[in-house]
Amino acid sequence: MHEPVKSPQATHRLLTVEAMRRVDAAAIAVGTPGLTLMEAAGAAVAARARALVPEGGRVLVLCGPGNNGGDGFVAARLLDAAGYRVDLRLLGERAALKGDAALAAEAWTGPVGAVEAVLPAADLIIDAVFGAGLCRDLEGAARALVEAVNRSGVPVLAVDVPSGIDGDSGAVRGCAVEATETVTFVALKPGHLLQPGRSHCGALHVAEIGTGEAAFAAGLAGETRALFRNAPGLWALPRLTVGSHKYTRGHALVLSGPATRTGAARLAARGALRVGAGLVTMASPASALAENAAQITAIMLRPCENADDLDDMLADERLNALLLGPGLGTGPATCDLVAVAANAGRALVLDADALTSFRSEVRTLARHIRDGEARAVLTPHEGEFVRLFSGTEAVAEGLTKVERAARAAEIAGAVVVLKGADTVIAAPDGRAAINDHGTPHLGTAGSGDVLGGLVAGLLAQGMEPFEAACAAVWLHGDAGLRFGPGLISEDLPEMMPAVLRDLTGRA
Repeated sequence: MHEPVKSPQATHRLLTVEAMRRVDAAAIAVGTPGLTLMEAAGAAVAARARALVPEGGRVLVLCGPGNNGGDGFVAARLLDAAGYRVDLRLLGERAALKGDAALAAEAWTGPVGAVEAVLPAADLIIDAVFGAGLCRDLEGAARALVEAVNRSGVPVLAVDVPSGIDGDSGAVRGCAVEATETVTFVALKPGHLLQPGRSHCGALHVAEIGTGEAAFAAGLAGETRALFRNAPGLWALPRLTVGSHKYTRGHALVLSGPATRTGAARLAARGALRVGAGLVTMASPASALAENAAQITAIMLRPCENADDLDDMLADERLNALLLGPGLGTGPATCDLVAVAANAGRALVLDADALTSFRSEVRTLARHIRDGEARAVLTPHEGEFVRLFSGTEAVAEGLTKVERAARAAEIAGAVVVLKGADTVIAAPDGRAAINDHGTPHLGTAGSGDVLGGLVAGLLAQGMEPFEAACAAVWLHGDAGLRFGPGLISEDLPEMMPAVLRDLTGRA
């Protein structure tokens, strides 16, 4: 069982659309009227609008036919009372509004205009048309309205999610508003962090609306997995003590490819060393020993030609974290190396060629992991993921990225890091995290090899696989954000001292 939730902010929990419905229902059931929640939501939207537009500015509020539109009516009323020039337009008929949305509309005393193909002039548009629960593609007048908003060039404040974004998957339902900022309620939804939804949201703001901790816990009670936003606090980095030394900090082993294919393994090894592993060794074919020796110093080097050599090497139980894949080559020889590594029962990171070598044979790989009781982390990019899990339910159509990664983790019996702009980390026990702490500058050759090394280095220091994978992804992203334009993969390990220093607060 996971630790009980104290607050959504403290635990980084994400709410699916259905979980958010349960939160609202639970709050209402214990005595908080739905209209009270709507008033709080609308007030949060109005407050953010006031931060974006000076008093007296023109605000166009676009309301839809559901509760999202009700939030818009509340925001419009409050902005009008604060001296803003508010123009409210409704998609649909006012008489068709129901429940709390109808009550919120009754409290609005200004005119309600119809949606038009050409939007009136405004300093800010509030998009309160559709919320996170949208489950159909936009068409007709709704699509035309969204397209008009995007053409306007006016800053947009979205309510809950930008209209047209699926709150669970981040998918664009036909078309979607491109917001400048988004205000959501109680907790972020997966669609705020998964692409392409993340790119449509702009700056994200989470507002408390008075649902309470008991309602939040009720919302999570029906979830099949624990879903998080990846961030410090979800994991804790290893801490040194006065008695720490290189042997207490773990020993990572990284396998190198043959001559002319050694760079990826060196990048990974450097990442493992920089993130804190006490010792790092590269195991290299004889043909590549001189090539590797010419470019490493603190990293040790040992010859290793085949699976038998690796088996002999692993008689040394101090080698407690293994990384196989970067530049290793594909084929039966790599499969044999992976089998030996997995059956050694150590912490294990598999990337790149180690994954591709098991194309469509993930259940064979899973058997090696299970039989060896390896604490394994797989780090595929999209292409490697599809090759490895081909023919399994992890690549079934219609799944969100979280669902795909979670099914893959169950199949493989390992933590799966499905890389990308919205990297998802999933564990076999149902935990999953979405990472939005990164930059497109990380899209450079060798970046993923460094990430694999960071995971291995943290595993060597005793972190559990899910936490190590989450931490490595965040640290990797932070290094990329700090360096920015001009980043190459060699820069990433060298950013680790600054990243770790600021994160741990230690010089």
